[in-house]
Amino acid sequence: MKAINQDKVIYQLTIEDLQKVATEILERNLTENELKLIEDKISDNIDWYGAIENRILQNIK
Repeated sequence: MKAINQDKVIYQLTIEDLQKVATEILERNLTENELKLIEDKISDNIDWYGAIENRILQNIK
């Protein structure tokens, strides 16, 4: 059986993702300083545990 790569990234956000949302809500791109503010705090608002739990419960029997 092949070993599972424990460091594989499953999901990530990019600067392009942040800029897309900023353009939609602010009608402009974020500055470098604004991006740094977002980068430092964005993970505080992501319920990664709940997202994983939902996928497991809905897909693994």
